[in-house]
Amino acid sequence: MWNLTRVTLNLRQSRRLSFAIPPSISATQIDPSFFKRVLPLTACKNFSTLETQESGGLIPSELLTNKTILRPDRDIGKYADLVTRVTNFHGEDKGFMVLAGDVFDVPIRKDIIHRVVRWQLAKRQQGTHSTKTISEVSGTGKKPYRQKGTGRARHGTLRGAQFRHGATMHGPKPRSHAIKLQKKVRRLGLKIALSARTAEGKLIVFEDLAVPSHKTKNIVNYVAQMENTKKVLLVDGGPIDDKLKLATRNLHYVNLLPSIGLNVYSILLHDTLVMTQDAVSRIVERMHTAINR
Repeated sequence: MWNLTRVTLNLRQSRRLSFAIPPSISATQIDPSFFKRVLPLTACKNFSTLETQESGGLIPSELLTNKTILRPDRDIGKYADLVTRVTNFHGEDKGFMVLAGDVFDVPIRKDIIHRVVRWQLAKRQQGTHSTKTISEVSGTGKKPYRQKGTGRARHGTLRGAQFRHGATMHGPKPRSHAIKLQKKVRRLGLKIALSARTAEGKLIVFEDLAVPSHKTKNIVNYVAQMENTKKVLLVDGGPIDDKLKLATRNLHYVNLLPSIGLNVYSILLHDTLVMTQDAVSRIVERMHTAINR
């Protein structure tokens, strides 16, 4: 359901680097040559998944904490910070970025995903359906014929539900289909969806979404270079670039969203999630903001 079966099957097969990074060390302080020597990319080119190998003592001591180094065959959901490669549409190496463990490495829970998706689909229903009652149907109010002596059933109006063009009894009226869901559950659902895509190796971090022109063929070529990709969701931090809008509006398998509009249902509808560094930073900041009660 909602691609979660495929997610569950791939979780234990995920190959990625997960180690704790002290808060005092930023991503910019990590030597890129360290990752090139110790942490080569797996076969999933351009994906956020990195392969863990024996370090041979090459890992700087300041990057290590009291936490245990997590192995590729471990269960996910340990809230461990992740290191991902940063690239662009051309596949160029733009360095590395640290993904917050409390956003991109939370335990997978299908029940939370189900509740959030149900809440989204119910809330987006227009609820404009309407039928007419007997007082709203157009027609005369006169008794059609006398009460007795005709041999027919007695009637006082022709606007009843049993007549053609008559009223609809107990029909739908305009209403809201929205259901209530706690904010912390909605936030947890987004974290789970992001963690699932990260565990699958289907989260790609771009430096930006800049394209040279508005030609659709450029986006088609870029998507074709991505492995095992059928439907892509591009997420930018701020407003979407006009060139990118024109280049993707004729492609049914490429969709755009600003970071403020990122949601669980859209993530599940696309098998590959592409986020800019700005979008990742804004999402993490949003997840760390206190909930207004």
